[in-house]
Amino acid sequence: MREKPQVLAREIVASSRLFRVEELQLRFANGVERTYERLVGKGAGYGAVMVVALLDAEHAVLVEEYCAGTDDYQLSLPKGLIEPGEDVLVAAGRELKEEAGYGAERLELIAELSLSPGYMSQKIQVVLARDLYEESLPGDEPEPLGVDKVSLRELSALVQHPQFTEGRALAALYLVRDLLTQRGEFKP
Repeated sequence: MREKPQVLAREIVASSRLFRVEELQLRFANGVERTYERLVGKGAGYGAVMVVALLDAEHAVLVEEYCAGTDDYQLSLPKGLIEPGEDVLVAAGRELKEEAGYGAERLELIAELSLSPGYMSQKIQVVLARDLYEESLPGDEPEPLGVDKVSLRELSALVQHPQFTEGRALAALYLVRDLLTQRGEFKP
């Protein structure tokens, strides 16, 4: 395993309501020094959850919401921040109710993903939700989210959908499909 670079200096160079930009002065084991910048979350960094909620043995819930980063409406999986002191699975259940209007009898932590580890410190926990039932909670979204579904058999076609561009969501869907296939619960 490689030796991590030595941190020579660390400074917050920009800050917003949600994020901070941190500049790192690093020295690598071979003596080369570089300056890196990374986006770090503000606050305690409780993390986030993304939920692959199965309506049945083949279909997962998608939500449609406005995304400021791309300035359009996107399809993705229900997701959100983990509240201070909140368990990952409790957060997943809450976000599913807030964003999609479903509760789940069974929740299972599947994986932890990062978006862009070269530039961001944030990670997201992928949770599989099954045995869904209708239940809603008020969320922090400015408008009701659209709710749709996708077949686990049609993930390669989903990539062609102009409103579906989130790599983490695609990775989560493939992870769940592969896990269920390995367990013999899904036949591709």
